[in-house]
Formats: sequence, C-alpha cells, structure tokens
Amino acid sequence: MTATAQIGVTGLAVMGRNLARNFARSGCTVALHNRTEARTRDLVDAFGHEGAFVPTRSPEEFVAALRPPRCLVVMVKAGGPTDAVIEQFARLVEAGDVIVDGGNAHFEDTRRREAALRERGVHFVGTGISGGEEGALLGPSIMPGGSAEAYRSLGPLLERIAARAPDGAPCTTHLGTDGAGHFVKMVHNGIEYADMQLIAEAYDLLRGVAGLEPAEIAEVFRRWNTGRLDSYLIEITAEVLTHTDARTGRPFVDVVADRAEQKGTGRWTVQTALDLGVPVPGIAQAVFARSQSGHARLRRAAASLPGPGAAEQAPSRMAADEAERFAAQVEQSLYASKVISYAQGWDMLRAGSEAYDWGIDLGSVAAIWRAGCIIRAAFLDRIRGAFTERPDLPTLLADPQFAQELGEAQDAWRGTVAAAARHGVPAPGMSGALAYYDGLRAARLPAALTQAQRDYFGAHTYRRDDREGTFHTRWGGDRTEDRTD
Repeated sequence: MTATAQIGVTGLAVMGRNLARNFARSGCTVALHNRTEARTRDLVDAFGHEGAFVPTRSPEEFVAALRPPRCLVVMVKAGGPTDAVIEQFARLVEAGDVIVDGGNAHFEDTRRREAALRERGVHFVGTGISGGEEGALLGPSIMPGGSAEAYRSLGPLLERIAARAPDGAPCTTHLGTDGAGHFVKMVHNGIEYADMQLIAEAYDLLRGVAGLEPAEIAEVFRRWNTGRLDSYLIEITAEVLTHTDARTGRPFVDVVADRAEQKGTGRWTVQTALDLGVPVPGIAQAVFARSQSGHARLRRAAASLPGPGAAEQAPSRMAADEAERFAAQVEQSLYASKVISYAQGWDMLRAGSEAYDWGIDLGSVAAIWRAGCIIRAAFLDRIRGAFTERPDLPTLLADPQFAQELGEAQDAWRGTVAAAARHGVPAPGMSGALAYYDGLRAARLPAALTQAQRDYFGAHTYRRDDREGTFHTRWGGDRTEDRTD
C-alpha cells in the first residue's frame, strides 16, 4: 500500500469516527482502522464524500498507509484495551513515529507508556480531548503532552481540527512531557464536576426556595448566560429545563431519575489532589454529591429524618419581585463559588506541574479551554489574562479583579448559603466554596487545636508562632515542653 495518509485513526466508535471525519474535513488524508472491518466500511460509505479516507483491513495495512514520520491516533477503551492496541502498533512503527492516545487515560498510565515507548525510539503522546461527540467532529479542545519533538510533527495537524477561540487561536498547545496532557484533561473534568454541581444547586435553590418552575428557571439561566456566567454549561442547562417529556407532558427534569453517574475522572482528580496535598473541596464535594445521589438504600433509610420546622418551610412561590431579588442573590453565589472551584483547579495544575517537572503554562491552559471543551466560558479569557500577566500568581484568588468580585459577592453568597440551610436545600458546593474562602482569609485557623491534640495522643510534636523549632509537651507528666529538633 502506498503511504499517502498524513494521520491515522484506529478505533472508530463515535469519538474516533468523528475525529477522523474532522481531520478529513480539514484537508488531511486519513487512514482508517478498526478491529471490526465493518465499522471502517460504514464510515467510508456514510461520510466518504467529506474528504480523503484510506480504509485499511489490518494493522499492517494501516501503518503502511501512513507517511513517515507516522502519526496514528488510538481511540479505544482506556485501560487494558489501550495497552493491547499500543503494543500491537508499537511493533509495526519505526523510531521517530508518533502514537497518540486520545482516550481518557489516567496520567500515570500515560507516563508509564511514554517511558516504555521512548526506550524503543517511538514518541507517545497522551492527549486529552474535550467536547464530546460534537466537539470531536466540529472542533474540540485538545490537550497533548509528550515530547516537544513529537508535537512538531503532530501539532500542525491538531491545530487544524481544534476549536477556535473568539480571537481565532486554535484551542490546543503542547502542555509538557509524558503525562501532562492527560493530567490537564483530568483536572478539566474535575472542574467540570464542580461546575455542574454548582449549577444544579442554583436550580434547586430557585425551585425549592423561590418556588419557580423549570421553564421559569430556564429563563433565569438564559439571562445569566448573557453576562459573566456566559458558558456552555449554563446554556445547555436552560435547554434542558425548557424540555418537556413527550410521554408524560411533565418537565423533562422531573422524569429523569435523580442519580448522577460518573466515569471516574472526577474521582481521579480528588485522589490525585490528596496525593499532591492540594485542597480541592469544590471538586470533592461534587464527586461525593454524585455518589450520595446513587445510594438509594441510604436515601430511603434516611427519608423520614426531620427537616426544617414549618416556620422555615419555603413558601409555595415567592412574589415576583422577591423571586427576582433571590435569583440575583443566587447568581452572586453561583459566580463566586465557580471562581473558587476554578481557582482550586488551577492550584492543582500548578502543583502537578511542579511535582512532575512539566512546566505547564497556566495561562495557556485557560486559553485552550475558551472553546470546544465542556467548561468553556467567557471568564476563562480573564483567567488567561491573569496568569499571562503574572505567571507566578500564587492563586487565582490573589488576582485583584477576582478578589474584588468575591468581596462584592460575599454578602449575597452568605445569604444564599444561609437560605439553603434554613430551608433544608442541600448546597454542599456553595457552602463548601464559602468555607474555603473563609479558611483562606482567616487570620488564624483552629488547626492549632488539631495539632495540639495530635501531640497529646501521639506525640506528633508541634511548631510555635513565637519561637523557631519543633516541640512536644509532656502531657502525661508535668506538662513541661521539650524541643525535639
């Protein structure tokens, strides 16, 4: 077979198929391979008119169809299947060729695979792709790691198919070596969990406290989407809330089971944050909220627990002007909590970059998330600006503009959290974000008592504010203090 293809895609389920079509539409000649040949034929039969495809029947044909240095994209199920496919093609390619894993792999697996292939002279590029099925076809946000040399071959191809930010820039960039790309995608998904949880809480408050109906709440979200909360997730929330179930005539949101599932990337984010010692309670609360929603047995057992007294029960419906004021208050709380969650995500990006020596440009991450991805939002351009202007910014919350907005929002934010508590509406994301904010701004935390307790029961020692060194008090004796360092 003549080597004519600039890029190849193996694994032609929905994401792989749409990615291959995107490459073809952008002018690339695309080699196609799938474990079952029928799926390859189906793609060419249905979409062959969109560009130049080279269908192949075997791994050997697939590799032979690619121009050197060969670039092939693996789009198969994460875990063992990915390892099997990588090994299959690693035996067929040559030194200098590039194998791309576009699935949702754990970044530690990517680091392992990259190191193994590097020894064989093959470039391995773990690449996060966000935007779902539609994004894969029309332009996703693409987060590649791997070597700089690999990106020189692969980068121009990825830039062709990536989403375009409002300023026209492609939403992809080289993020760092080995697992950097999949690490950034993992954090993206963690922020996505937090964002979705906060939006769900805002909906629940508008319904459970203000008494608004889903279609009315949709109009509130549409208004918010014209301002600083302008984002893909706010936009689709309004669409979901206006949808009516054809079978029952009820609001669609009322017939969907209230159990939110997860594929694991949010959980990975929290686990990795614990390993790095980075507090990401906004993401953790979202992960745990999904877990709680699925524990039907626990929820049934606790369903009869008492809630707010009759005096604190939400009215059946607020008056129009009162509902408008409450919606404005919830908007402030949602925005402030959203900023907190994104700040936690960027704290984790910095910590991961330092721990693994990736050199991730924090401003560039915000830049490539401005379009294509699930968390795309107008205020990402401001995050990009904050970290571009000050690459050493210790936290997004130290940016003067964001700090000012949080200060201006805090009264409404506190009022929203208080209203949620009074009326028994669970708001772990908003209340946790406020607690994080107050924890950072506190002049002194009760952690001093926690450390003293640790010294009492386990002789774990402590430090003092007024002297250098490490100390232990003889709690079971005369309570004298010893310096232990």
